[in-house]
Amino acid sequence: MARFLIEVPHEAKEQECALAVKTQTTAGQQTTLDTDGVKAFARSLQGELISSDHPQFEQARRVWNGMIDKHPALIARCSGPADVVAAVRLVREHGIPLSVRGGGHNVAGRAICDDGLVVDLTPMRDVCVDPVNRIVQAQGGATLGDIDRKTQAFGLAVPVGLVTATGIAGLTLHGGMGWLTRKHGLTLDNLIAADVVTADGSLLRVNETDHSDLFWAIRGGGGNFGIVTSFQFRAHVVGPDVWFLATIYPIAQAGRVLRFVHDFMLDAPEDLGVLVTLWSAPQDEPIPTEHRGEPVIVVLGCYCGPFEEGDGAIRPLREIAEPIADLSGPRRYLDVQKFFDADYPNGMLYYWKSAYLTRLDEEVTEAVIRHSRTRPSPLTSLDLWFLSGAMNRVAPDETAFARRDSRYVLAIESNWTDPGQSDANIAWTRRVFDEMQRFTRGAYLNFPGFVEDRDDLLRGAYGDNIERLQEIKSKYDPGNLFLGTLNIPPKR
Repeated sequence: MARFLIEVPHEAKEQECALAVKTQTTAGQQTTLDTDGVKAFARSLQGELISSDHPQFEQARRVWNGMIDKHPALIARCSGPADVVAAVRLVREHGIPLSVRGGGHNVAGRAICDDGLVVDLTPMRDVCVDPVNRIVQAQGGATLGDIDRKTQAFGLAVPVGLVTATGIAGLTLHGGMGWLTRKHGLTLDNLIAADVVTADGSLLRVNETDHSDLFWAIRGGGGNFGIVTSFQFRAHVVGPDVWFLATIYPIAQAGRVLRFVHDFMLDAPEDLGVLVTLWSAPQDEPIPTEHRGEPVIVVLGCYCGPFEEGDGAIRPLREIAEPIADLSGPRRYLDVQKFFDADYPNGMLYYWKSAYLTRLDEEVTEAVIRHSRTRPSPLTSLDLWFLSGAMNRVAPDETAFARRDSRYVLAIESNWTDPGQSDANIAWTRRVFDEMQRFTRGAYLNFPGFVEDRDDLLRGAYGDNIERLQEIKSKYDPGNLFLGTLNIPPKR
């Protein structure tokens, strides 16, 4: 396949200058193509056009994960669906490599491509709330924080993830797990409709009745089928005050803690979402000096049921053993959603993998604890998500997201700051992932590593749904224009 380098003067919107597309063939030959299509795109784009000589190019090409260092030729910062349609038509006509950026938070870094066109949705962040019907409309570049702020003004929430700078697009298209998953399902389970730009440049409204096959596919199938410019969600009554659980125990108590949480969550109310992390204690207050930086196990949760019942609902998880520190108590839901933000800053180095555990017995918990003791970075964590509830009540073939029987997810979140330690951190993550495979089935695709094991990821995540996904891909994107984070090829 030819490699494309696009040269576009950043003042192109003001001048009728010639725009060139240079193609580099596999033989190393370069040719320059003057095309009316590229020039028309530069003139008609209502958003900002950023090329390699633009003063904002370096900032615009960066994404959250500092491991990613890609150099697109052109970034189209779209102002609305018309810009997205124009970009897709340009790419389709000229064969230019394409990537799509929503929030830019996916660890694999697929929001940015080398030597191609980035369709950047970050200017498209409007969120509108209909509080009477509890409906939320969010543009494709909106973040979780954008949605939280607008919905909480009316005492509502859309079930989303836990880091507010995350983009709603990537989160939704592959799942979306957070504090409300047990009560209200995945983020994609709360999707009512979406506006999608398909490979032929059409803008389609998709829902259960209109283009229902495409609506089925985008609920779990990722960015393989088009560019979602707008999402319509169902919202739920949450907050404004909830009960937050954050109790830190010494690592020596990890076995006891995990056994207790496992048994407790079997009958816990679905209003309670829980996550257990094996990590290192923070270096500041209120952690006692002697425990700072030491390995710990932290029980985290959010109770969004009747406020007066919250203290009792989380108390047993605060008293499993003698805690090092306990940060639990009433908080604003908005503050709970921001609790982890400082731990995941822009530009830090990230490599995350995940797997659905088929069980969480003593053998599995011992393996998790053992691996937690070998973490090469104190910023790295092994996280255990407790699922069940509403997520499990959806049939595996009702959406593309197939792993509906999953009750536990193991997330291996490797985080570090020294580029010289990248190889060691990645190798450790892969080793843990491989050694845990005997306890797992499939992976959560928002934590896919660098998608180096694509075929295994596809089979593990989609199961019997993969054939239908390929058929829908063949219908809406037969040329495989949209590669997504995890590419699903058309059926041949």
